Amino acid sequence: HDYLNQMGGAERVVLALHELFPDAPLYTSIYDPKRVDPAFRRMDIRTSFMQRFPLVTSHHQPYLPFYPYAMESLDLRGYDLVISSSSAFAKGVITRPETLHICYCHTPMRWCWNYEEYVEREQLGGLTRRLLPFLISRLRIWDQVTAARVDYFIANSPVVAERIRKYYRREAVVIPPPVDVSRFKFEPQVRGDYFLIVSRLVPYKRIDLAIEACNALRLPLVIIGKGRDLPRLKRLAGPTIHFAGRLSDAEVLDYFAHCRALIFPGEEDFGITPLEAQAAGRPVIAYGAGGALASVIEGVTGVFFREQTAESLAAVLATFDERAFDPYTIREHALEFDKPRFQRRIQQFIEAKLAERRSRESSTPFARTAQGRWQGQTETSGTP
Repeated sequence: HDYLNQMGGAERVVLALHELFPDAPLYTSIYDPKRVDPAFRRMDIRTSFMQRFPLVTSHHQPYLPFYPYAMESLDLRGYDLVISSSSAFAKGVITRPETLHICYCHTPMRWCWNYEEYVEREQLGGLTRRLLPFLISRLRIWDQVTAARVDYFIANSPVVAERIRKYYRREAVVIPPPVDVSRFKFEPQVRGDYFLIVSRLVPYKRIDLAIEACNALRLPLVIIGKGRDLPRLKRLAGPTIHFAGRLSDAEVLDYFAHCRALIFPGEEDFGITPLEAQAAGRPVIAYGAGGALASVIEGVTGVFFREQTAESLAAVLATFDERAFDPYTIREHALEFDKPRFQRRIQQFIEAKLAERRSRESSTPFARTAQGRWQGQTETSGTP
């Protein structure tokens, strides 16, 4: 996995994947156990040389140039199956020729391929803005080159599959990420008066749109999460906006269960948070683009606003009536993305590709080595 210093949808995918292979070590660039789910502490986690860098787990962005080297330095020679969970660097690991490498791709590097969009809201200094494009150009080349190291891609949404086709010239099967529906409280008769956002507070999430829209309509909005955009967002917020910070899992689940609706104003590659709200039976108000189109059914489990502006969102909020949505239907839709279904699809895919590999190897003439082993045969038992 790219890095383990924050908790989000990609990290929940890793947890679900690891349940399929509980004895497999987890390799990553950096790891901070305080910033991720406690379940990671029970795993065999192996980090790169970057783990020794000062303040790297809390300020990892300045170390951007080192990630490709960190991933390439990981020693994966002992495995015949490697699964990478990648939105940036993990797919760039180097494996032996006979190793099967399957990449679950959350997206090709968003900040490389959508650089102008990504940085326009980032508060970067003048020198950084002048130098960063040169680094980004080199990372684009590395990103394309390392796509060839992957045997098979799995995309988390049709949008990401199209990006893989465009930037890597590769095909990908689509398997949406999981939501553990059983975690979520379902209390359809109990509703609060607030709208909800659960997110890392970074500029591209566009939480500013929700704040401006709720300011204009004087609607209660609860924002759960932390991030470097928090000071700017607090300056925008009016009296009806409440910043709850980082909460316990139980507290977050309670907010999900009782909100009027979740607001999802950013354009995401998939975005697991709308499905988490639907697992609690609550509707979603989302920007009608990107991954939300794959997880929200308009008029059934939520509604879309079509322009990524505060005015477009406010127009939807002004007429929104949560009573028009059936909580049971919403939760039933979330069950289509439940974790057991995700794990079953992943396992079937991996088993099929391993079988194809074995079939090809059995039909290929091999020469014996001086030690009497077959060339191309790994030295391990086959554990990923």
